[in-house]
Amino acid sequence: MEGGAGAYNSRTAEEVFRDFRGRRAGMIKALTTEVEKFYQLCDPEKENLCLYGLPNETWEVNLPAEEVPPELPEPALGINFARDGMDEKDWLSLVAVHSDAWLLAVAFYFGARFGFDKESRRRLFNMINNLPTIYEVVTGTAKKQSKEKTPNSSSKSNKSSSKMVMQSRQAESKASKMPLPKEDEESGEEDEDEDEEEHGNTLCGACGDNYANDEFWICCDVCERWFHGKCVRITPARAEHIKQYKCPGCSNKRARA
Repeated sequence: MEGGAGAYNSRTAEEVFRDFRGRRAGMIKALTTEVEKFYQLCDPEKENLCLYGLPNETWEVNLPAEEVPPELPEPALGINFARDGMDEKDWLSLVAVHSDAWLLAVAFYFGARFGFDKESRRRLFNMINNLPTIYEVVTGTAKKQSKEKTPNSSSKSNKSSSKMVMQSRQAESKASKMPLPKEDEESGEEDEDEDEEEHGNTLCGACGDNYANDEFWICCDVCERWFHGKCVRITPARAEHIKQYKCPGCSNKRARA
């Protein structure tokens, strides 16, 4: 597998964690922002395929290693066979679970190979455990290590762009066709009360989950769907510099055209 041999240069828990983090980032791309490409590569008509994350934050769908035993632990085999027999969201969640298991196997394989003692293994696990799992990221249930919030001033002043953040205690964007979350009951504003019912039906275009307080959201200027920032890998700071935001789906459609 490409990228496997190079990882043998890792000798400390921190270096193995960097390898883990790079592979994890690549697999998250495959299951979120580059999901259309991933879906197409997982053709059920092909042989057993696996999703590999590489240390340089890229990914590949490929056949399993031919050597026995393999150079590294192998990921789940035959992920392409279940693609058309399941709901896409459920299929991606299943691949995410197996990807999490594979990442842990690779990390602790290196730990065993390099003779990590109890303290090194604990340190490696703690660093890994501080990150959301791929499953949590893909399904939108990841618990933020630090809450991403949009400054109050920018949320009210940016009236012409649909990249406005959906955030509690903020006014509604004039450019958006969707209501922002309801404000605190203390505000007592009638217009917010009128939007409550509509807001309850607001779903993330990536994970399908509802809005929750203090979450960062961004709207696609093309399809006008809202997304969790974490689902499309956009932070509030990055959003401030985007003039026109296109979600991964719309970006892929434009590329094919």
